[in-house]
Amino acid sequence: MTHDAAPGPLSGVPGAADPGTVMISARGLRKSYGELEAVAGIDVEVHKGEAFGFLGPNGAGKSSAMRMIGAVSPLSEGSLTIFGMDPAVDGSAIRARLGVCPQEDTLDQELSVRENLSVYGRYFGLSRAEASSRAAELMTFVQLTERAKDKVEHLSGGMKRRLTVARSLINTPDLLLLDEPTTGLDPQARHQLWDRLFRLKQQGVTLVLTTHYMDEAEQLCDRLVVMDKGVIVAQGSPPQLIAEHCTREVTELRFGVGENETMAPKVEDLADRVEVLPDRLLLYTDDGEAASVAVHERGLHPVSSLVRRATLEDVFLRLTGRTLVD
Repeated sequence: MTHDAAPGPLSGVPGAADPGTVMISARGLRKSYGELEAVAGIDVEVHKGEAFGFLGPNGAGKSSAMRMIGAVSPLSEGSLTIFGMDPAVDGSAIRARLGVCPQEDTLDQELSVRENLSVYGRYFGLSRAEASSRAAELMTFVQLTERAKDKVEHLSGGMKRRLTVARSLINTPDLLLLDEPTTGLDPQARHQLWDRLFRLKQQGVTLVLTTHYMDEAEQLCDRLVVMDKGVIVAQGSPPQLIAEHCTREVTELRFGVGENETMAPKVEDLADRVEVLPDRLLLYTDDGEAASVAVHERGLHPVSSLVRRATLEDVFLRLTGRTLVD
């Protein structure tokens, strides 16, 4: 990811996370929908200037937690403060300082790129001149200046997501909430959006995001929580989580169709843990190359062998399972 010089959308000096300033504080936070408890008592604290992530499979409670933090969904139990304020009492004041990038684009298709920004700015009480100035600034920031007069319906998916992020910044928010910000984007568009979010963080904007892309979480998040079935099952920085729940490396072995399960007992002593998948074996070890060599020395001949570093995805799948959740 490159970070060449570019104008930023916010004024002020770039800053790192400030552990002394708490932006979000949740204690025993719960959200129920009838008999369904979507969030089952979580504690979360987010500090100024950091990028904080909620990870979890579908139905884990991430979006419900985000809606409460966004002051658009009342909590069922527990306590929650945003900027030190109670969303049940100060919802309007909180929302005025938030930027929200929803999972689904809610852009006005019939309006131009510029109009999507300037009109939205008017909703926040900006004068016509202020809204126009902010729109120009933000189009530069998300690299859409050349498409200023184009209607949204003619933009690519990546451009629409960048415009959605730009629109969420029109009010110069202190806290930006992003729900699955790069879902459906191709790799190039994802990296472009990561770059814009990285720049925002460098300028001191606090980011809170949900994602199911583990590489995205590793790229963007200073700290994160892994949620499953409404509760937090792990929390920490990406390196901390990998060190705590995984080995340094993973050796991937692919044998013939149907052979992986029978091969597992023959290699299980070469790793701290062996996981059998339909298409491969995963050997979790601190020395993946040594494990790979040992496999071949035993006369075993996998179709392919790959040694890689452990990732947040390995941690995520160990904690939440590999069963698909609809």
